[in-house]
Amino acid sequence: MKFMKFMNKKSFLCGMMMIAVVLTGCGSLRDPGEEITESTEPGQGGFEDSDSIDSIDVNPTDEITELEDGLSVVRFDGKDGFSQFLENGGASSDSEVVQYISSSMVEGAGNLIFQGNPFGCSTITAQNEDGEYLFGRNFDWYNCDALIVEAHPDDAYASISTINTDFIKQGAGAASALFSADYIMTIAALYAPIDGMNEKGLAVSVNMIQDQATIEQTSELPDITTTTAVRLLLNQAATVDEAVELLQQYDLHASFGFMIHFAISDATGEHVVIEYVDQEMIVTKTPVVTNFYLAEGDKYGIGTSQSMERYEILMKTLEDTPVMSMPQIRDALESVSKHHYQDGETTEWSAVFNQTKGEVVYFHREDFTKSYHISLE
Repeated sequence: MKFMKFMNKKSFLCGMMMIAVVLTGCGSLRDPGEEITESTEPGQGGFEDSDSIDSIDVNPTDEITELEDGLSVVRFDGKDGFSQFLENGGASSDSEVVQYISSSMVEGAGNLIFQGNPFGCSTITAQNEDGEYLFGRNFDWYNCDALIVEAHPDDAYASISTINTDFIKQGAGAASALFSADYIMTIAALYAPIDGMNEKGLAVSVNMIQDQATIEQTSELPDITTTTAVRLLLNQAATVDEAVELLQQYDLHASFGFMIHFAISDATGEHVVIEYVDQEMIVTKTPVVTNFYLAEGDKYGIGTSQSMERYEILMKTLEDTPVMSMPQIRDALESVSKHHYQDGETTEWSAVFNQTKGEVVYFHREDFTKSYHISLE
């Protein structure tokens, strides 16, 4: 039987002094005069109070459209099959997810393979001067192809989510006489999000923890994987409390065998991280999540020293500026993006979600002079 423990952080930096962390200075934004190759005219959404930002309004269609090299977007409308997936017992592995997609959703999806490598991330939650709640997220990895999916399922909340399509390998012959390769990829992407926000303002991000442990819950509950857990929350949860309650109803199995935690925030200002320690779900209040355990106890602080550095930078930003605009969230994400660290990774995308308005702006590969704006409305 699984149990869930709810814990408040007594101190955001508790125990940090026990670990030697050398802080680096926060670099400046890229030169606003740097050449931009995107030909789309700037739109009206996004950062209206920042003259150095080209904010491009994006209206996704049902065809996968490349915004720039390595970043694409698509819209899905209709039956996503996720309710049936849950009713059938879900899946305890990524291969079982693919089997379901192939047998119940699209012919030809059997050639898909869900795969992955470790990744790092940072998230931050804040409120702006208008009382709106904002959620920012960096996805740190090696160069990859990202796909933004605006989904409007028939029986679930609409959402915007992001997928690293390098985690989805589409083998030869994946397309069939009935479905195009683009459509198969779109359906697969619905089951493989690693961050996103729904129409109710519930935002969620998967962040990895460097730990030999993994998550394999084995009660008699239905099964979900990391990415289908994200889809579950985007489809069905309106608040943090609902998200916690939903996750308690399933056995979680970590995709790719990674140890992960979920940063979750809602439009009422609630913000938590959900972690799994010894297969037990623990919920901890925190506005910042990087890549180490935040749950109090023996696991607290396990992770990378760099992730602790990023955490401290973001916490100091919130301490100095407790009320933050979307441009300030962007600047906070830039301050912990990977060009500050010489480890071979990049921040492949940064997203700033306005949970009150139901809109998001994306920055790609650390170009913080240009954003792509999408609104669920």
